[in-house]
Amino acid sequence: MKSATPKVLHDICGRSLVGHVLAAAGELDPEHLVVVVGHAREQVAAHLAEVAPTARTAVQERQNGTGHAVRMGLEELGGAVDGTVVVVCGDTPLLTAETLRSLAGTHAADGNAVTVLTAEVPDATGYGRIVRDASGAVTAIVEHKDADEAQRAIREINSGVFAFDGRLLVDALGKVRTDNSQGEEYLTDVLGILREAGHRVGACVAGDHREIAGINNRVQLAEARRILNDRLLTGAMLGGVTVVDPASTWVDVSVTFERDVVVYPGTELRGATHLGEGAEVGPHSRLTDTRVGAGARVENTVALGAEVGAEASVGPFAYLRPGTRLGVRGKIGTYVETKNASIGEGTKVPHLSYVGDATIGEYTNIGAASVFVNYDGQDKHHTTVGSHCRTGSDNMFVAPVTVGDGAYTAAGSVITKDVPPGSLAVARGQQRNIEGWVARKRPGSAAARAAEEASRERGAED
Repeated sequence: MKSATPKVLHDICGRSLVGHVLAAAGELDPEHLVVVVGHAREQVAAHLAEVAPTARTAVQERQNGTGHAVRMGLEELGGAVDGTVVVVCGDTPLLTAETLRSLAGTHAADGNAVTVLTAEVPDATGYGRIVRDASGAVTAIVEHKDADEAQRAIREINSGVFAFDGRLLVDALGKVRTDNSQGEEYLTDVLGILREAGHRVGACVAGDHREIAGINNRVQLAEARRILNDRLLTGAMLGGVTVVDPASTWVDVSVTFERDVVVYPGTELRGATHLGEGAEVGPHSRLTDTRVGAGARVENTVALGAEVGAEASVGPFAYLRPGTRLGVRGKIGTYVETKNASIGEGTKVPHLSYVGDATIGEYTNIGAASVFVNYDGQDKHHTTVGSHCRTGSDNMFVAPVTVGDGAYTAAGSVITKDVPPGSLAVARGQQRNIEGWVARKRPGSAAARAAEEASRERGAED
């Protein structure tokens, strides 16, 4: 990956690669879930503690092959395991729980000692080929470099995902040798050991060969992200969501929708975002951990940890920071930024304003170019504006300050004191006009000539 981040911690669609695998494996409700860690294990273990706290970790001090890794995992469980052991790779984020259920089901139904998850691919170059006998049992996995012409024509390949009989697996791993070019314990050697002992080796073919794709570079990461994103959007659309342009729309696995949602082009929905029935989002919006109420409209907006009430309107070009709560039929308009702000039902902040650390009541209108001055250079302070207030344009509310219900404030005011309910607050200097200033200070300028012409015209009218 050429990255400081361990491969399995790279993210697609809101989960790490290993997080996707754990989510799929977890749906089988396993008695034990063990992750074998080696390279950068401190980072990986810390991540696992967050995303899969019930999973156990086994440490592979030396990366001595896939068979050795599985042996370390079994030792974490005490060495002897009854039942079926499913082994999956940590870099296959497209693998689904349905495919793993099919693998486990085939394994049990056929009475296999081991069942290989395979796939039929358009081009098998470089992959290990699955060789079967007349009964369909797997007789060998032949690597591409070792395959003859007939074997290379086989399109069924090994995925590296297996279901084993637990006790037979433990015994066979003890017989795996390291007399190979890498000097490692290969898990695939277990298949030959079990077959030679008279046990059946079977296979289960994945419905979509893309599920078994491992990630080894950024190109493959992007390809997997596209596939998974398409899968998520297809599920949303089949559930009643209109996605106008799936090619430019990106969603995380944790995003949820209600019916009749419309998502416009260039939109990214991340984290625990939820869109209520009939909501419209986009174009060109990014919502993270944000709830949008039924019938609300969010356009050209960035939102993080916000709540938008039903039938409310946001944007275009708005920025909703964490703690923003917009009430039913409220409005946050063009070039407005909010943070830690509760904005009541029917209240509007239409233009060019910043509302931070504030509570605003119902059906209030905040004038254009208003700023809630919440920071004194050391501490944050709170502003409260009541219900049914009308604040003028270009107001500064210097916190802590309260504007009572039904109060008005004059345009251009700097509000530093509480405004009683029903009052008009005027906090600005008196206007003073200095006649003839331009003629004296800017003689000969375009402004002076325009003023002189206007004076002549006014004199003629008089």
